[in-house]
Amino acid sequence: MEGSVHPSAIVDAGAEIGAGTRIWHFCHVYAGARIGADCVLGQNVMVAAGVVVGRGVKIQNNVSLYTGVTLEDEVFCGPSAVFTNVSTPRAFVERKSEFRPTLVRRGATVGANATVLCGVTIGRYALIGAGAVVTRDVLDHALVAGTPARRIGWVSTTGELLGPDLICPRTGERYRETAQGLVPEEAR
Repeated sequence: MEGSVHPSAIVDAGAEIGAGTRIWHFCHVYAGARIGADCVLGQNVMVAAGVVVGRGVKIQNNVSLYTGVTLEDEVFCGPSAVFTNVSTPRAFVERKSEFRPTLVRRGATVGANATVLCGVTIGRYALIGAGAVVTRDVLDHALVAGTPARRIGWVSTTGELLGPDLICPRTGERYRETAQGLVPEEAR
């Protein structure tokens, strides 16, 4: 599928945009940003210099990705999700040398209006509940919610809530706990 950039969007020279990516109304992609193939950027998305967006990522309306943010393949960002890049911002103090990286691993979902503080890693296939404030690393397949976000359960690769048996009700896939979160049972 061929990609497209809406006429109201701005893509600076020096930005890398993968094949099949669609960029909608009022977006701004800065020079030095890298966006993979087959992504969708909803209305009013900003992607700063140095941001890396993997393949098949969907970013809903009104999301700003600041320098230091990396979204791996197939990440979903809900509308108005917030990412930061400085821990203690002040308008009158220059802190560009203090930007802290944020990593959202493959297949994770960041819910609508969630806030992700800089310096954290969100694990593979984790699900961040709408409105959550993520202040520390999130394990693979963890379901987190609240302010600050806390783990309230586990989810499968397809996003289904897992019961105590850690079996996906949609696919039948079995999971086991590790120090990094959940992994499919056959992956050892």
